[in-house]
Amino acid sequence: MSRLVIDPITRIEGHLKVEIQVEDGAITEARCTGALYRGLEEILRGRHPLDAQRITTRICGVCPLAHSTAASLCLDDALGLSPPRGGQLLRNLIYGANYLHNHVLHFYHLALPDYLPAGALPGALSPGTDEDRRFSQQEANRLAGHYLEALAVRRKAQELVALFGGKMPHDMAIVPGGVTYRPTLGEVAAFRFRLKEIMGFIETSYIPDLLLLAERYHDYFGLGQVGKLLAYGCFPLEGERLFPAGVVLGGELVPFDPGEIREGFAHSWYSGDGPQPPWAEEAPPAPDKAGGYSWIKAPRYRGEPCEVGPAARAAVGLRAGTPEFRELAQDILREADVPPDALSSAMGRHLARGMETLFIARAMESWLSQLDLSAPVATEYRIPQEGRGQGLAEAPRGAVGHWIEIKGRVIAHYQVIAPTTWNASPRDEAGKPGPIEQALAGTPVSGDGVLEAGRIVRSFDPCLACAIQ
Repeated sequence: MSRLVIDPITRIEGHLKVEIQVEDGAITEARCTGALYRGLEEILRGRHPLDAQRITTRICGVCPLAHSTAASLCLDDALGLSPPRGGQLLRNLIYGANYLHNHVLHFYHLALPDYLPAGALPGALSPGTDEDRRFSQQEANRLAGHYLEALAVRRKAQELVALFGGKMPHDMAIVPGGVTYRPTLGEVAAFRFRLKEIMGFIETSYIPDLLLLAERYHDYFGLGQVGKLLAYGCFPLEGERLFPAGVVLGGELVPFDPGEIREGFAHSWYSGDGPQPPWAEEAPPAPDKAGGYSWIKAPRYRGEPCEVGPAARAAVGLRAGTPEFRELAQDILREADVPPDALSSAMGRHLARGMETLFIARAMESWLSQLDLSAPVATEYRIPQEGRGQGLAEAPRGAVGHWIEIKGRVIAHYQVIAPTTWNASPRDEAGKPGPIEQALAGTPVSGDGVLEAGRIVRSFDPCLACAIQ
């Protein structure tokens, strides 16, 4: 048996250490470690409630819209606000643009180098090994060309956020009650023009490249599987959500109940009794705690570690989503020649990201056409003496939740559970490993396990800045 520490895992956001044990050609055990402590939840206590939205968006510079949105939904709930339709549409358009950027970034610039041969990309961008590279030279050249084109596509997606959101990262538009800005006719036209350019790249490059990867590495649909999947739902519009909420347990869809969420820290560097509900969680840092091995906590749903992210959204959407999503997802699954159960896998997560990128871009075209530039975009409000709220949304990487308690018109308690808190969580009180730890265990490896472990971990698109608030 050999023990290998990969520290840090590269081409992800933040600092993640993964420790694996390899025996008889397979990974037998894995541990994920978030290496930093930030204390943002503690920083928020005693501050004005509106500070929550401005501070939590700075949890991450890659997916700041996730926290901007979740914090605003949280404050909407605490303040009893219902944003007008125009505000909801603009929120969705701004947030949707961040999704397009994130998914293009992940596929081309974070994950794809794991599969391209050495020398396919210029200079230091090129991977340093040719182990298990299956593309022909012509295919590798095509993918490398799209890698470079995707840089411009990402810029255009960031420009979409800035057009309606004011700037990127850390938009200034999404706020409690709606948005701060009503775009001009010219800005709508500029948004539409860039969106069509991005849509063209998704349809003619991203989806075909994704299906090519899925064909060459079809066996990776059988690696990195988890099976228990959770989605909060996202992109709300007048009581409906583009992606519905739900939990897939034992292959069956069950209704999602946020009251079933608990967060534990038996093997995290925090003290306190657990697991605890987000509303009441008290977990002071304890860096010398015996048995701890991560600054990431261990959220669980009904005591179970659940994978969150595109695979979870797709699994729930195939069972309870719109007819348009189900049709699109089934078409792409058919082209990839895999069943829906293959979504929770190293390759299935890439496939799920691609299908939802196309679906969101199409939804954005529809939302843009529904904008009424003369309609209100925000609701007035006052900060109450006391209040409590929760904001549940979906970051590109998965379910993100914010919880607030207001006393004396200031924040008395604030809690964030981010997607990678779910996915990269350590073992819990019952000894159950987190989803990435589960996905790695049992993986057959060709050498020391670094190649396979890196591909599986990166399929989750971890964001450690979010996981260690």
